Amino acid sequence: MFKPNVTVACVVEAQNRFLLVEEEILGESVFNQPAGHLEKNESIIDAAQRELFEETGLNLTPQFLVGTYLYPVARENLTFLRLCFGLRLTEAITAPPVDTQIKACHWFTLEDIIQRQAQLRSPMVLRCIKDFRRGQQYDLGQFHYLPERSIAGAPGM
Repeated sequence: MFKPNVTVACVVEAQNRFLLVEEEILGESVFNQPAGHLEKNESIIDAAQRELFEETGLNLTPQFLVGTYLYPVARENLTFLRLCFGLRLTEAITAPPVDTQIKACHWFTLEDIIQRQAQLRSPMVLRCIKDFRRGQQYDLGQFHYLPERSIAGAPGM
């Protein structure tokens, strides 16, 4: 059975700048949206809020879904299913990241990000920002979290 890695990410924009985190992967600095894996017994929205807080120190709730992205990485024999959320802020704010693997948080213009395209963690980073800029947004009301009920013999699907 094919099981992609489910990840969440947040495009955070303020005054035409986007918040990216800098982290070290395999000895190189890369830039990404605040992002990470969905954890067991966690709603998708809670996962996005948690990752945003851990990686930026900002305790904010996503405002809308930007899109869903399927990204196969053949060299790692992995596929990522990313749910990317958006937030618009009136001003760029900063706080210290909780996650010690984050080297720094940066507010970049789209042009700054395009110039660093070779340093982006994946092509999803720029694609999510471009979709955000196009005004692509979907209501969060479509996300539902249904914790398991203990009903003997009931199927999960």
